[in-house]
Formats: sequence, C-alpha cells, structure tokens
Amino acid sequence: MAFFEMAKTAIGTVLRKPATRRYPSVAPKSTPLTRGRVSIDPSRCISCGMCMKKCPSGAICVRKEEKTWSIDRLKCVVCNCCVEVCPAHCLTMETSYFPCVTEHSAIDVHAITYVKPERPKRPETGEKAGEGTAESS
Repeated sequence: MAFFEMAKTAIGTVLRKPATRRYPSVAPKSTPLTRGRVSIDPSRCISCGMCMKKCPSGAICVRKEEKTWSIDRLKCVVCNCCVEVCPAHCLTMETSYFPCVTEHSAIDVHAITYVKPERPKRPETGEKAGEGTAESS
C-alpha cells in the first residue's frame, strides 16, 4: 500500500508545476506582510542607538561621534525589531524586490544629517516668582 501512495505522489509532482520559484531570476511573491530590507531616513535619525541594541544579529552599528549609521546586509535577519523600536521612526522595511547578494562587498554606511531643533524661548514676564501675587498689609 505504501508503494502506491509513493507512486501517486511522484506522478503528481511530475505532472504539476513546481511549488517553488526560480529565485533570483524570478522575483518572489510579495504580500503586504512581506519584509524586504531595512532602509533609513538619515535626516530623521537622532543617533539614539536603540536599533543597534535591539538587533539580535548585531548587523546595525550607530556611531554617535562620527554621526554614522551602518548595516551589514549579510548579517541582517530581517526580523523588523529595529523598525519597531525606533523612537524617531526613521527606519522602514522596504518590500520591493532586491536581487540576492552573493559577495560581501561592503557595509552600507549612511551619514546622519539630523539637526536638533532649537527649543522655543520662554517668554519673560518681568516678574520674579512670588512677587506681585502677595498683597501688602
């Protein structure tokens, strides 16, 4: 009986289309939940380093002194943890198709161009705290 089940499966796979795609020559199927790769908007990055701390594979490196953000694409496991934890919302997951990487050419380095906005000046009232509110007797 097991022989007939195996023969049925073998003949069925010969007659049907393959269940897999010929990646990288054929782009993979994309859905709204598909994760592609991490991208950054350097003008919004505040160099907090939360993405680097949360990255399980250690693919992201933030250098505050040099104002750079870098990612090693071959180390990245596309887990989306860095995007979820970013307080400035400068990281996103692109869902577009990228061909596979076969050589470790370099690490993507981005210069952070964020400029901290100035605090608005407090209006000076001219009165010191406690003065003017007390009545003289």
